[in-house]
Amino acid sequence: MVREEFGMSEERVVRQVIHIDQELCNGCGLCVTPCAEGAIELRDGKAHVVSDALCDGAGFCLAVCPTGALTVETREAAPFDHQAALQHAQARERQYVVQTCFRCQASEQEAVLLPCRSDGQSLWVCTRCLPGLIHG
Repeated sequence: MVREEFGMSEERVVRQVIHIDQELCNGCGLCVTPCAEGAIELRDGKAHVVSDALCDGAGFCLAVCPTGALTVETREAAPFDHQAALQHAQARERQYVVQTCFRCQASEQEAVLLPCRSDGQSLWVCTRCLPGLIHG
């Protein structure tokens, strides 16, 4: 959906965008932080894509969803508007969920964290623990 408040055109293109299955979403908010464009927000206890034009379709939010509610779909949508995404990200209140490494509990302030999947769960791992996770 194109929202006029972002000043986006009515143009439509076929491209990849994030889809959030509201039945599967548990409202944890873990998908909000990895979305640099601010295309995902929590409303009424669930994650929602604010506007297709704000979603670049990169999918950094996918790996952290514990319920598998987020998918990338190819469909007709507004083209990604980088300038509108920058303006939106600057104007919105920062939504932030503090993440920690699932192995050593280091926070983002202490180490670089990367999303990963382990034993069917979407987790974060720090770059110090990643080699041990890969090589055992």
